[in-house]
Amino acid sequence: MTDSTTRTTCPYCGVGCGVLVSRADSPLSSRADSPLYQRGAGGGFSDVRADASPGEIPPNPPLLKGGTRTSVDSPLSQRGAGGDLATDAPPPASQIPPNPPLLKGGTRFTVRGDPEHPANFGRLCSKGAALAETLSLEDRLLHPEIGGRQVTWDDALDTVAQRFQQVIAEHGPDAVAFYVSGQLLTEDYYVANKLMKGFIGSGNIDTNSRLCMSSAVVGHKRAFGSDTVPGCYEDLEIADLVTLVGSNTAWAHPVAYQRIAAAKQTRPGMKIVLIDPRRTATAEILQPGADLHLAIKPGSDAWLFNGLLNHLRRENGIDWSYLEQHVEGFGAALEEVGGLSIAKVAARCELAEVDVAEFYRLFTQTTKSVTVFSQGINQSSSGVDKVNSILNVHLATGRVGLPGASPFSITGQPNAMGGREVGGLANQLAAHMDIVPECIERVGRFWNAPNITHRPGLKAVDLFEAVRDGRVKAIWIMATNPAVSLPEADRAVAALKQCEFVVVSDNTRHTDTAQLAHVLLPAAAWGEKDGTVTNSERRISRQRAFLPLPGEAQPDWWIVNEVARRMGYAEAFAFDGPAAIFAEHAALSGFENGGSRDFDISALLAPPLANAPGGLGVTAGTGVFPLFQRGSEGDLATVTRAQALDKSPPAPLWERGEPVRYTQEMYDTLQPVQWPVTASGKGTPRLFGQGRYYTGNHKARLIARPPRGPATPVNATQPFIFNTGRVRDQWHTMSRSGKTARLLSHIAEPYIEMHPADIERAAVSPGGLARVRNGRGEMLARVVASAEQRIGSVFAPIHWNGQNSAKARVDALVYAVTDEISGQPEFKHAPAAVEPYAATWYGFVLAREHLACQAAEYWTRIRSKACWRHELAGAERDCLWPRQLRERFSSDGDWIELRDCAANRYRMALLRHGRIEVVAFFDRDFAALPPRHWLEGLFEKNSLNDAERAALLMGRPSRDVPDAGRIVCACFGVGENALKQAIALGANSVEALGIKLKAGSNCGSCIPELKKLLAPS
Repeated sequence: MTDSTTRTTCPYCGVGCGVLVSRADSPLSSRADSPLYQRGAGGGFSDVRADASPGEIPPNPPLLKGGTRTSVDSPLSQRGAGGDLATDAPPPASQIPPNPPLLKGGTRFTVRGDPEHPANFGRLCSKGAALAETLSLEDRLLHPEIGGRQVTWDDALDTVAQRFQQVIAEHGPDAVAFYVSGQLLTEDYYVANKLMKGFIGSGNIDTNSRLCMSSAVVGHKRAFGSDTVPGCYEDLEIADLVTLVGSNTAWAHPVAYQRIAAAKQTRPGMKIVLIDPRRTATAEILQPGADLHLAIKPGSDAWLFNGLLNHLRRENGIDWSYLEQHVEGFGAALEEVGGLSIAKVAARCELAEVDVAEFYRLFTQTTKSVTVFSQGINQSSSGVDKVNSILNVHLATGRVGLPGASPFSITGQPNAMGGREVGGLANQLAAHMDIVPECIERVGRFWNAPNITHRPGLKAVDLFEAVRDGRVKAIWIMATNPAVSLPEADRAVAALKQCEFVVVSDNTRHTDTAQLAHVLLPAAAWGEKDGTVTNSERRISRQRAFLPLPGEAQPDWWIVNEVARRMGYAEAFAFDGPAAIFAEHAALSGFENGGSRDFDISALLAPPLANAPGGLGVTAGTGVFPLFQRGSEGDLATVTRAQALDKSPPAPLWERGEPVRYTQEMYDTLQPVQWPVTASGKGTPRLFGQGRYYTGNHKARLIARPPRGPATPVNATQPFIFNTGRVRDQWHTMSRSGKTARLLSHIAEPYIEMHPADIERAAVSPGGLARVRNGRGEMLARVVASAEQRIGSVFAPIHWNGQNSAKARVDALVYAVTDEISGQPEFKHAPAAVEPYAATWYGFVLAREHLACQAAEYWTRIRSKACWRHELAGAERDCLWPRQLRERFSSDGDWIELRDCAANRYRMALLRHGRIEVVAFFDRDFAALPPRHWLEGLFEKNSLNDAERAALLMGRPSRDVPDAGRIVCACFGVGENALKQAIALGANSVEALGIKLKAGSNCGSCIPELKKLLAPS
């Protein structure tokens, strides 16, 4: 790496892609002779040049004037070269342009995939490719606040510490709680978990990973004795059969999907089975006649896999020798599934018998089989049993931890795995230890924590219920947005509104949750954070900072550490940086381990460097703590399987009283490595290949459980199954991905997807608005017709929230029913009713600043390159927006207007000095409104010519005003109309479209849509 290039990781999904971030003047970014973004005539930015790396934005755009200058005498509060001190309060978001201009003397960055990182080998999805465009300070929380008033860090930290201490003194430690996030780095997680469980003395720290991965955790532990993902990404490429269960991999984990797609292209004989009620973009990988899509009845997965176990028994597909030597419980499990014939499974799952039989045949006859499962399995009231039904068939065939043969749980967040390692879930201790007497005593000694918790805490849904009923009186929420993401989200909002003390630490000012905080603490964002993350294949990677901390923002570990010190625990929280935290975390992983626990990275603390100058001493309590102890016989315990396979000697033990030292250089140069780490410092790609597990007798367990359907079935008044998930270019609640216009150009509004037959049944209209409601909440969304949606089901994406849309928080409709063991909610199945929204007018406004839209019953605010777009609708007789726009923008400038009151039709545009400022269209009929993309493009111009002015009034582009159409390829801004034109001119393949327009040639996420456009030709 050059001095101007930083090797880090992507902060989105759990694939954990490596990212190279380079200054614009570095060799890696000098792919052309001009900046990646060029100013348009209107001062905005033009499209990303087709031959350039995606994304380049200044790291610290200036704050607008109008606030009080900060009094902090620190480089953290200063601009770059030539700049003044930043203001201490950010301007209203409406005053910040969507794409901040390049600053004089500022540094620009480019982002590209790291070709050397083994998770992605240079690939990035559309979100990762656009990361540089999310680095602006727009909407950043830059200073601590109490009650909306800016305060010093000392005031804020003292307040948090004192209020928590007061609640603990009056009501006990279980009256306080932390709710944390898979967006935190491992070091942040570690400090928060240590404070709550070790020193406050409560188990009440849970994470939003509870909502996506906790069922997989419990399933792994029941089967393997540990929360271990046995395989690695390479298995996806070398398997002969890949089964994707409950995962729209093409959109949720695009780089993993591209690895599978590339392998299939190389080896056409490779088989793919997709098990999903919806025919998603992932289905485009399937080859007709060779691969299989099982459009399973929602919630019936366990019947399918239990039936597969029975089929394996009947067709001599079980590895009996493996079972006898390495597995227990198989007798009861086989008895449980004995009555599930192919016919019964097909009827229960509402599948054709021939398709069930083909899947069973493929799995039985294909030794190298990988089963990838994700939220469609986990997010269920019986998610743990579903996980174990998948693990059962792999154990029964001995296909665990072998090359190309393994079950594979793929995580949803960049550091969900790291959170599990440090005990981020309420029912865990650190280092994959449980809250049981032996582990409580061990971790308590290591931390020298006399107050260590002796019982699990409240899981996420129960935790917020305790906030609502007053049992939890103070809560600290870190890097997550539960007011949007929790089931029955309206109840979560009500809980936080009445809570005595709510602390939110985040890097974003305007979230639904931040609005409810008493104290706001400014946290570092991606690009400013320094630490480690662990991806879905157990690979630990360094996420490195390349930006200075803006304003007074601080890393999450520092914030928690400072509160801990103020609560009286300074000796245990003497961390001076993430390297020291990581060293303690690594040491705890090996403490009294000797191969008895799966998670062990202590070999990274190399003993030859024990006394190296400048080392970071790993200590606990008031002095040096023995990190490793010999057993009673003085011998090493059983070595890990990884050590046995590696043929390396076990890690040496340090003598009692000798500290392990870890240097900053070792941390800075840490290479991606999969745990457990062997004594030689090597990672472990696969586990359990030799059939030895982390149970008392080292045998895995088959789990006998009868299948169960969803907890809340549909009924006559709520006849539709409401299902939630992700879209291709957005992430969680859009606080990062929503900052870049091109990621909103593909899907801009909240929507529900329905089968045409259901659209007719519900009397709603494609493109119109519908109201979705049940006994828990309601939403308004655009209706999208799709014959690939299962009849009887409604799909809605999770990303929109109260900051960018009205009534679009989909989790308000999700029932707060959870798996009885894991506590994971059933996000994939809620009963709901769908009815038309009786709008009397529809419209949209494009403006250079975003407008307050709350007066409209339906509104969505969308970022474009050089303007903001506002989609609007209302049920009142008269649309008042034309008058309000006149009042808002006065009569200054050239107004172009056309009004037809009888039809509720209105068109207007405001130009000043030839430059368009505002354009608005309203009509009784939504379909009569013109396309938006060509109008948005006019805002990039410094002035409009006669043809463009005429096009404004007509509401449609002329030949002189091209319309690229809805964006399909976000990486290069290629629209649907441009693609159709290229296809008509002979570009009849994905490769040809890539050559002509570059569409699909970067991340590949749009390839499924390109194939759909090509299909008619």
